[in-house]
Amino acid sequence: MYAFLDTALDPTSIELARAGNEAALAEIYRAYEIPVRTLARRIVTPRSAAEDVAQDVFVDVITRLHQYEGRGSFAGWVRSIAVSRCLMHLRSPWHRGQRWLTGATRSIDELHQDWQAERRPGAAADRADAIDLERALARLGDNARAVVWLHDVEGYTHAEIGALFGASASFSKSQLARAHERLRDLLHVEGDGTSCFPVSSTP
Repeated sequence: MYAFLDTALDPTSIELARAGNEAALAEIYRAYEIPVRTLARRIVTPRSAAEDVAQDVFVDVITRLHQYEGRGSFAGWVRSIAVSRCLMHLRSPWHRGQRWLTGATRSIDELHQDWQAERRPGAAADRADAIDLERALARLGDNARAVVWLHDVEGYTHAEIGALFGASASFSKSQLARAHERLRDLLHVEGDGTSCFPVSSTP
């Protein structure tokens, strides 16, 4: 797992980047490449769409640096842009149309990567134990997948998630409860009422 706010950046680099310093802009990209891509990959499917979203996030960050006033953490500001971009994609008519037409099927490249992974030593035993977490997440609905990642990994509260979806905290709680139940089934984990992710977060 990769919690977004684990990543910090020197304030001097941010100021230099706002002034157009190319080295500082590159430092921002290097610092947040992994968390941005990880968040996009876990919320957005297929992988190719997640990559497009991640690139859009960095375009937004660079073009909107002047909007960051330093009142909160820079990582939190970047994360808010990433989350917004992911949810915009999930709500787009194009994305919904694609899911309806394809049945959310995975790309040939993704299937090939899975096939290669399954050929590695010990893969048969792994498959017998449980479905890979990433693949299990991909089998959740868009809203459920986003709620699980935002709450269990990024640490958003139910109220914050509800607001992101234009709904209430109860929406987030019900989505999370159903998603956890589904993930336990997919991962063959006995339901003990605990989170599927070992990351603590605010209720």
